[in-house]
Amino acid sequence: MTLPTVDFRAVQQRLNETGFGPLVEDGIKGPRTDAAITAFKRSIGFRARPYYGPLTHGALFDGAVDIRDATVGTDDDIPWMAEAARVKGLHEARDTARLRTWFDKAVSWIDPREIPWCGAFVATVMRRWQSGIDLVSNPLAARSWRRFGRPCDPQFGAVLVFWRGSRSGWQGHVGFYWGEDDEAFHVLGGNQSNAVTVARVSRSRLLEARWPLDAPMPGKRIRLSRDGQPLSANEA
Repeated sequence: MTLPTVDFRAVQQRLNETGFGPLVEDGIKGPRTDAAITAFKRSIGFRARPYYGPLTHGALFDGAVDIRDATVGTDDDIPWMAEAARVKGLHEARDTARLRTWFDKAVSWIDPREIPWCGAFVATVMRRWQSGIDLVSNPLAARSWRRFGRPCDPQFGAVLVFWRGSRSGWQGHVGFYWGEDDEAFHVLGGNQSNAVTVARVSRSRLLEARWPLDAPMPGKRIRLSRDGQPLSANEA
């Protein structure tokens, strides 16, 4: 199953730029393009097959493509990330009603225009994956996610908890590992520029990475380019 909105000419160009060609940039997803996609996915720890879903697209283009209306697959074997990617682009002002309907009942009382909702985003993604999963006692407090699940190394799908303001303070931010570069983690999260987006957050701000207790831990690290995006200092 492929994404109906994918421009495979652009995909071929990007694969050529990243060294997975040479491909003729004709927009046709043929055997050579399939082989290049497979090689790219193998290089970042995804299942090595020619399936081209939105998470593969996001990894290839550094999260620059809006995939909220795409059919989300599970080619990365980390199902909660499919749900997180599915709502990418939702905005707290433009999509207030849709966000509040989407939120898990544990956090659905909040108005995202008034209350920071990065924790609500993580809580809802996890509950949509497993309705009975144990959340932290205060999911709206970003730093409380340091007690979620079990500790892990940063990897695709991990819950990343960051300090904000000062390391010893109470403010924080929480989201999901999407990738990394030399300076920053690329975080798929809510309340980032008032929406569900991918933002670069400095490695120095990381407090902890956490993983659901009963889920296998593939350990997939994804190296991405900076792509001209500045480091975030305040995700809201």
